[in-house]
Amino acid sequence: MLAAQRNVLIVFFPFAFSSICTGEMLEIQLNIDEFVNDRVQVVGVSCDSTYALKAWAAREGYRFPLLSDFWPHGEVARAYGAFHEASGMAVRATFLVDQDLLVTWSLVHGPGEQRPIGLLHEAVRGL
Repeated sequence: MLAAQRNVLIVFFPFAFSSICTGEMLEIQLNIDEFVNDRVQVVGVSCDSTYALKAWAAREGYRFPLLSDFWPHGEVARAYGAFHEASGMAVRATFLVDQDLLVTWSLVHGPGEQRPIGLLHEAVRGL
């Protein structure tokens, strides 16, 4: 059986460079020690290209991975039920995956709905 070395907080977001997504990722960056440590690793995932994500991460100074679900377009987001077909983007969905690769916590918001970042803090503090 496969197992992860740490819990993983997967944070799907619609678009790099958008205002709500930038604010949410900034909150994670400002609290990086809470989201990246010996218990948990946060990763951001969107359907943007790797080039867009690399440019955005460099501009904003993110110190956590941003992963591209560009091709096959939205395949990972679809697997998590976090893909919005009509707009071709991931919704604001967050999943905490434990070391046995089981989803132990989730939070899903539709297009235009901002996720309450405080709930992400609570999820990782509960590890």
